[in-house]
Amino acid sequence: MPAVAIFITAWAGVFGLVIGSFLNVVAYRVPAGISLMRESRCPQCGASIRAHQNIPVVSWLVQRGRCANCRGGISARYPLIELLTGALFVAVAVGVIRQAAGGSSTGAWATSPVFWGELIMLVLFAALSVVLTAIDVDVKRLPNAIVLPGWAAVVVILGATTVLASVGDAGAWEPFIRALLGGVSLYLFYYVVRLISPRGMGGGDVKLAGLVGTVLGWFGWGALVVGAFSAFVLGGAVGLALIVIKRAGRKTAIPFGPWMLAGAWVGILIGEPIARWYLGLYT
Repeated sequence: MPAVAIFITAWAGVFGLVIGSFLNVVAYRVPAGISLMRESRCPQCGASIRAHQNIPVVSWLVQRGRCANCRGGISARYPLIELLTGALFVAVAVGVIRQAAGGSSTGAWATSPVFWGELIMLVLFAALSVVLTAIDVDVKRLPNAIVLPGWAAVVVILGATTVLASVGDAGAWEPFIRALLGGVSLYLFYYVVRLISPRGMGGGDVKLAGLVGTVLGWFGWGALVVGAFSAFVLGGAVGLALIVIKRAGRKTAIPFGPWMLAGAWVGILIGEPIARWYLGLYT
């Protein structure tokens, strides 16, 4: 692996841990309407958390999962989200590097605007996946304050990537146009579903569909269809399992956002191969 690949992967891991710490703050404060600019405090005693007490994962381990002031317990969810975000960022970096390198050992891929655009976009989408899943599980809501800016940021990143990549390559616009169409298409599909069954689909799910469709559309129509379908398969399977083990009833509201995001990652990772395999059955 070239030195630049090792550096990018290591950076992604460290950056992911830091962002994971921030996502913990966002997941707690945004639904509660608390400013993100406020200093960090212990939720039990209100004591300010100093910088050295807020090092991702390390501080929780050193303090044995307790507040340094009141010794009240601090949920293991905090370091787990930090570790999960760090692991996702590393996985994204490795995946994008392998895709861009294509077996080359020169590191020339690191100068490609498409490589950097996809890396930044997927890192952002990974962070959004973590924080939106946490919030939807907690309060069964997908805040506009996160979904809409996230969607806009993805469009801007992909648009800038396309502009840079299109110098001397007019075909570079195709993925971006497909991404825009994918976002609109999936948004409209969920919008119609919500009109038909307003109790079964939330407004946040509809807006998240636009974000998910934009990301999936960038990678291909196969990724879009497989990713969208996977959300219903995963959500339905989990809902059925909860009913079978009597943890939920037929009318129990189950957050669908996490399964939309999980389905999106299925589409990103294996959507195109699955689509080609399926279409191959008819040729």
